[in-house]
This record gives sequence, structure tokens and C-alpha cells, in this order.
Amino acid sequence: MNTKSKAATSVLLMVSMGHLLNDMFQSVIPSIYPMIKEALGLSFMQIGAITLTNQITSSLLQPLVGYFSDRHPKPYALVVGMCFTLAGLMLLSMANSFPLVLLSVAFVGVGSSVLHPESSKIARMASGGAKGMAQSVFQVGGNVGRAIGPVAVALVVVPHGQGSIRWFALLAVVALWVLTRICRWYRRQLELYGRSKSKFDLENVSHLSRRQIVVALVVLLVLMFSKDFYTANIQSYLTFYMIEKFGLSVTASQYVLFAFLVSTAVGLLIGGEVGDRYGRKYVIWFSILGSSPFALLLPYCNVAWTIVLAILVGMVMSSAMSAILVYGTELLPGNVGMISGAFFGLSFGLGGIGSALFGWLADLTSIQYVFQLTAFLPLLGAAAYFLPNIKE
Repeated sequence: MNTKSKAATSVLLMVSMGHLLNDMFQSVIPSIYPMIKEALGLSFMQIGAITLTNQITSSLLQPLVGYFSDRHPKPYALVVGMCFTLAGLMLLSMANSFPLVLLSVAFVGVGSSVLHPESSKIARMASGGAKGMAQSVFQVGGNVGRAIGPVAVALVVVPHGQGSIRWFALLAVVALWVLTRICRWYRRQLELYGRSKSKFDLENVSHLSRRQIVVALVVLLVLMFSKDFYTANIQSYLTFYMIEKFGLSVTASQYVLFAFLVSTAVGLLIGGEVGDRYGRKYVIWFSILGSSPFALLLPYCNVAWTIVLAILVGMVMSSAMSAILVYGTELLPGNVGMISGAFFGLSFGLGGIGSALFGWLADLTSIQYVFQLTAFLPLLGAAAYFLPNIKE
């Protein structure tokens, strides 16, 4: 491996680390739901509104950030975004009312809106041509961060209270240091090659007509709806489900959520590798529809099998994300930031809407009914049949 390749690999790993820290901070929010629900006397609908606020702030801004950065790259935008996250964490540690919680999670959402499209673009520049695997490495960092978050909350915040969230703010300073190094490399690439395109973007020449591209984007929207609505339910309410149905403690339920999130990281790596070798379409087809048997069985199992099935559905379904993202960038080459921002933003937005909707439904019925209803969502994965082959 030459010096240039080593530098790109180091940047890719640092991008993944920055994503890990950012998404760990994001995962603190749903992990403290049981605590703030009791402390502030919130309803399930208000819990859903917190998720909605956090994810809407990022989902609305991400495509705009990506579109702007494709045309006017700002090498140190990542650092500015992390400053918003740092401010949000400090505010969350002392928030004593529902409006203050909403404001703090909105700040964290703004930070995320900058990190995802910018980091995704940098990961592509450092990919060496293995775009699917590079996206998987980048996204695995986020999944590992989301998995660590609940455990960190269980070990730090649950015993010591909401004020201990400020310890995560210290890690945000570490994230600032990591992102500063990434931004220096990114600035050098812009000076060498101009804007943010790499030679790999020039290879994205497809034979699809405008109509085929529109159909493909609509199908991807249906698939994202299926995946993100189901995942939003698991991430926001799995802890409540395990507590209500099986009588687990708050700490034990956090470890179940941790196992689910770790499985999604493993699935991402598998999906990236398989997609680079055999094609994105087949990964997308298998991952979402292939998770439906596990999802349909999960609401009717005992505690052990519920955990096993949650791990399986997380691993299989998550393998689609890097394939969907790279497939989308190959549909519209030269717009990596905008496509990345749109897809990450769409994922967060759908997740926020799903969380609020399922919280409202849980207030009317029960958490167990919500899990039974959402189990049918992965069946929409059959829509992948209509995705065209991008390359001849």
C-alpha cells in the first residue's frame, strides 16, 4: 500500500470514528426516554415528538447542506456542525422542561445534518473505488456509536442522573479534534483536484432513461419507508416493549437495544462487501424482504427468541443502507453530497414521523399492538423487483 492509499485509509477510518461519536451522541436521546418520561411526566406522544424534532431538523437540512457543498465545498463545515452538537448536549444535560428538551435535541439534529452528507462525500473520495465498502465502513461507525450510546447511558446517566450527560460533551471535544484532521485532508484534496469530485464519479455512466431513473427513485422511496418506519419503532420502543411484556429492568432493556444496534453494524459491512462484488440491487432485494419472516415472528415469541429475532432482523435489514445510498449516487452521478444528504435526511425524517406516529398509536392501544402492526412493513421490500440494473 503506497503512502497515498495509506492516507486515504486513515481518513476513511477517521471519518468512521467521527460518525461513531456523532451517532453515539444522537443515541443518547432515545436512551434517556424512560428517565425523562418519568421525571417530566411525558406521554408516549411527547416522546415521539422529541424524536420527530431531532430527526426533522437534520432531515430537512441534510439535502440542502449536501446540495450546497457539492457546488461550494466548505472544508471545515464538519467542525461547525460538531459545535452545534456540543451545545445541544450541554443544554440537554440541564433541560428541566419539555420545550428545553425539544430545543436541545434540535441543536443535536443540526449538527448531524452537516456531518452525514459531508462525511459521506469524504468517505467516497477516500474509497479507492470500493464505494460500497467505503460507505459501509463509514456507516458502521454510526451504527457502533448508536450501539454504544444505550450502554453508556445505562452505565453513566441512569446511576448519576440527567446532569451526567455533560460527560458526553467532553467526548464532543475529542470529535472536534478528529474532524479537524479530516477537514485538513479534505482541504488538500480540493486544492489538488478542485471541488469534490473524484475520478470514481466519472465511472458512473448508466444507460437508464429519465423515466427509469424516476421509477428507481420512487422504488427507493418505498424501500426507505419500509426500512426506516420499522427501524424507528425498534429503536424508540424496544426498551419499553421488553419492560412491559417481559418485566425487564431499564438497564437490561438497554442491553437488548445494544444487541440490536450491534447487529445492524455487522449487517452494514456484509451488505457493502456483497454489493461491491455482486451488485447493489440484489442486496437491496434480499435485505428488506428477507427480514420479513423474522419481523413477523418477533411479537409472538418469548424473551430469548425475541432477542434472537431482533438481532437477525437488524442484521439482515441494515445490509441495505449502503447499497441504497451507492445505488442512488450512481443514478445521479456528480451529486454525491446532495444524494447522501437526501437519503440520510429521508431516513431520519421517516424515522421521526414513524416514531411520533407509533408513540401516538401506543398511547391509544399498546406497545405490543404496535410491534404486531409494524411487523408487516418489511413485506414492502418486494418493490425492489422493479429496480433497473444500472450498468449494462
